[in-house]
Amino acid sequence: MSVQFSQEKLEKVNEIISHYPQGKQKSALLPLLLLAQDTFGGWLSSETMDYVAELLQIKPIEVYEVATFYSMYNLSPVGKYMFEVCQTGPCMINGCDDIIAYIGEKLSIKPGETTADGMFTLKTVECLGACGYAPMMQLGKNYREHLTKEKVDQIIEECRQRAAINN
Repeated sequence: MSVQFSQEKLEKVNEIISHYPQGKQKSALLPLLLLAQDTFGGWLSSETMDYVAELLQIKPIEVYEVATFYSMYNLSPVGKYMFEVCQTGPCMINGCDDIIAYIGEKLSIKPGETTADGMFTLKTVECLGACGYAPMMQLGKNYREHLTKEKVDQIIEECRQRAAINN
C-alpha cells in the first residue's frame, strides 16, 4: 500500500484513537478521515479510505459509508480553493441559486467540478449553520456571507492574488 502516514502522523492517529474506549476505535473515524484528507492531497481515494479502515481494524465499507455521507469529505481531487455554497432554505430564499450559477459561469465549471488549472472547485452543500448571513459559502475554514456577484468577484480575485503570492 503506497498510502502511509509518517511516524509523526501515526502518533497523532494513536492519540486520536486513545480518546475512545477500548474496542470502540471506530469512533475515531471522522477525525481520522479529516487527518487523512489533509495529509493526502485534500481528498480521499479508495486506497486512502482502505488504509484508514486498516488502521481502525474495521471493514472498508464502514469507512465508505461515512465518507460518502458527509459533505466535508472529498472523494475526488479538489482545487486549491473550494467554494462550498450553502443551498438550503434560507440561502435559497436569499439567492444562492443565482450565486451558484454566477460562480459556475465566472469559472466555467458546474457544481462538483474543478477548473482546468486546478485552482477552484465549486461544491454545493447543505446547511452551514449561518442562516442569518444568507446567501453564504465556506472557503477553507472561513465563512463568506451576504454574497453578491460583486463579492464573488472580489473573493475570486483575492484567491488568485493569494495563489500568485504563494507560488
